[in-house]
Amino acid sequence: MAAGEYELALDAFTRAYLEEGPKPEVFSSLGSANLSLGRLGQAEDLLRRAVDMEPDWPEALNNLGLALLQQGKAAEAEQYLRRAYALDNGESDAIRDNLRRALEMLENSDHTDADGTAYNLVQYGGGVYRIQSATGASAQEAEQQP
Repeated sequence: MAAGEYELALDAFTRAYLEEGPKPEVFSSLGSANLSLGRLGQAEDLLRRAVDMEPDWPEALNNLGLALLQQGKAAEAEQYLRRAYALDNGESDAIRDNLRRALEMLENSDHTDADGTAYNLVQYGGGVYRIQSATGASAQEAEQQP
């Protein structure tokens, strides 16, 4: 998925599901690919299945939080992102920034930025996604992050 070939990744993860059966890694990968493709409802369902099977997996919790955040479900997203941050011991900048964004959205009653800022998902290492302003760093810069 790092190359941005999300449809190909989705096909590969679907084959993995057929070969390996229902595993949290497969559900998380399918959910993350759908998240990248903007299929938020599908991403949410798949990531919930991954989290149900592996409730202490920070990356899956983070990505589920992002799927919820993108759908305007900031209160629920904050719960998952807070748990991901705690389980990660605060080591992931991406998870921390996602939690901050959820908290900002909760403080803003209409869940929109006053200045109309648009946001994009950027993939970081280890299958972790981060939400950032569309005017922020490019995906190439994100790939250079440790």
